[in-house]
Amino acid sequence: MIVDLRSDTVTQPTPGMLQAMFAAKTGDDVFGEDPTVAALEQECAGMFGMEAGLFCPSGTMANQIAIKVHTQPLDEVVCHEASHIYQYETGGYAYHSGVAIKLLQGPEGRITPQQVMASVNPRFDWLPQTRLVVIENTCNKTGGSFYNLHQMQELSKTCYNHNLLLHLDGARIFNALQAINAQPQQLKGMFNSISVCLSKGLGAPVGSVLLGSTAFIQQARRVRKVMGGGMRQAGYLAAAGIYALQHHINRLEEDHQRAKQLETALQTHPLVAAVLKVYTNIVIFELLPQVTVAWFLNQLAQHGVKGIQFGPNQIRFVTHLDFTDDMLQHTLTALTHITR
Repeated sequence: MIVDLRSDTVTQPTPGMLQAMFAAKTGDDVFGEDPTVAALEQECAGMFGMEAGLFCPSGTMANQIAIKVHTQPLDEVVCHEASHIYQYETGGYAYHSGVAIKLLQGPEGRITPQQVMASVNPRFDWLPQTRLVVIENTCNKTGGSFYNLHQMQELSKTCYNHNLLLHLDGARIFNALQAINAQPQQLKGMFNSISVCLSKGLGAPVGSVLLGSTAFIQQARRVRKVMGGGMRQAGYLAAAGIYALQHHINRLEEDHQRAKQLETALQTHPLVAAVLKVYTNIVIFELLPQVTVAWFLNQLAQHGVKGIQFGPNQIRFVTHLDFTDDMLQHTLTALTHITR
């Protein structure tokens, strides 16, 4: 048995998803003629109470388009130091948009309204203009931690009162909503834009949807084109996204429960120094100083389990659609066999 816990992006389309993809009606989306892409964009926008959506090849592109549309060169973006847009998007904020970034610290990947207020630059010629705040929900680097509804509402009010725009990197937003027992419609009015990934917890093969106002999405569509994101008969991929939205949200709790079982096992493992608190479907653990990540991953691989290095002495597991109860038991057994 091979168990791949490197990411929730490794999933394969389910039989039902494949059937939906094969049956999709398509057209040329660059000409705005793909009916299935349009249906996906409308459905996702409606779920979050936003006016319009834009299907993008990746979450990174969706985030970078949002930054580009919301800002001008010499502006500044405020985010947590663990944010995906800073850690894992290759400095795209500088490359694409010519903006500065201000990094805030805070427990478990979260920032507060007070921090945002304190981060606003005065209007001096020698300082970038504070324009956009970005939060990530859930936060990948801090173990799938999340903002609750109240925290998001307070940040939204603060940004509005200080003439700041607010973007939600919602790569795993449905994991967060599942954890706080909330519906996407409850986010209506909080954000100027939201990126929703379909290829992580929801199990679609490709794509994210960027959400915002009609005017925002019109401009975002142009930026997507210049970034090389204009797709043709993308309805086959969009059909997978529609299927995921309709069938794979409620089951995310299964991923969270399996992640908690991995957390429990790792907390008592003799070679594990610490385990970050598991909030959703991400498990990050730190090895003892005398144990190398390469050695531990090799031991896992010998038992057919794949993890990924996530720091000098950290390993990450991510549970997902294709990680079953049998695979969980196999992984738990494999961990008991890794000793020195």
